[in-house]
Amino acid sequence: MKKIIISLIASALTLASYAQIGQGDTTLNSADRIILSNSKITLGGYAQIDYNQALNNNGTNKNGKMDVHRMVFLTGYKFSDNVSFVTELELEHVKEVYVEQAFVNWRLNDYMNFRGGLMLVPMGIVNEYHEPVTYNGIERPNLDKYIIPSTWREMGAGFSGTIAELNLRYQAYIMNGFSSFDGSAKFSGKSALRGGRQKGAESTFSNLNYTSKIEYYGISKLKVGVSGYFGKSQSTLYNNVGDENFESATADSSVVGLSMVSLDARYKNKGFEARAQYVLGNISNTTQYNTMLGTNLGSSIQGYYIEAGYDVLRLFPLKTDKRLVVFGRYENYDTHNKVEKEMTKNESYNRTDVTLGLTFHIASGVALKADFQQFKKEEAGSSISNQVNFGIGVWF
Repeated sequence: MKKIIISLIASALTLASYAQIGQGDTTLNSADRIILSNSKITLGGYAQIDYNQALNNNGTNKNGKMDVHRMVFLTGYKFSDNVSFVTELELEHVKEVYVEQAFVNWRLNDYMNFRGGLMLVPMGIVNEYHEPVTYNGIERPNLDKYIIPSTWREMGAGFSGTIAELNLRYQAYIMNGFSSFDGSAKFSGKSALRGGRQKGAESTFSNLNYTSKIEYYGISKLKVGVSGYFGKSQSTLYNNVGDENFESATADSSVVGLSMVSLDARYKNKGFEARAQYVLGNISNTTQYNTMLGTNLGSSIQGYYIEAGYDVLRLFPLKTDKRLVVFGRYENYDTHNKVEKEMTKNESYNRTDVTLGLTFHIASGVALKADFQQFKKEEAGSSISNQVNFGIGVWF
């Protein structure tokens, strides 16, 4: 199955298209909307409100959970036709406050923009397009939680732009990276790199990281991207480190190297829509890291999903701008895809999710959602768990 998904996406790279931003693309994210706005000040936001109910599993009943999962306030200011500032302030679970984006965009010419500040890492689909009406399902795919740890953002600077003659859109940034140690281990076998996101909050900086994404467009309705992230993690042990070999070796053992690549494709034609994504990350120096910190980080992480949906309202002679999308998604993600020879692979970290559901777009920025999920671990003897979810997504 994995080889099939990889082959399909790789083949699509030769055929893919991406509608040029500002010229008919209806999948702009929040930052793009602010930058392309003609207003001096732009205000907006999005919200996700959830109800999650685990079903009776192994004779055990569980309480449901109701949550204002996130409420985000968007603000943009245009200093001139070419210089904008983008901010995204998020409240999670009513009580946690985060800054998700805060960067300057300077349009240098028709082909290039300079960006600097707190920015989204351009990996995959959901990390950049995470507004709740832009994807199916109450929750984001777990691939985009455990492999690409959305919402993943770091401090950095670089360039983005569109080369219309080559049908390419690109991004390339030098960024701060994950924190692997700040007094304790930040990575683990189960959640991989997620615990190391620094989010621009007094971030430790000891190593440069590089990330880029290229999107190729030309054929309408199909969007394909390839992205990469390369570098080393950050560690507080490098602060005030001396010239002694022991201190330097200890600091080096608290750092891992990361090489991650992602392929993604999105297709939408009339009532039919589909998307697929594959991510592979290789992590080096895990033997030293695990030995020093007593954790079980894998040396490779991997995941993929494929999803398809159809607007069933198109089957009826209705004059409406509403959409009712019936969809299904299959995903597999493994944070112990590979481990070093001295470690035993934990098969419970190899997980498969199936999601079936409905997304009812009652207006262009409002979606009512319902879905059923089945979770399975590949570990021998593990049981399958089920859950139903209901929610509301808003974006304006």
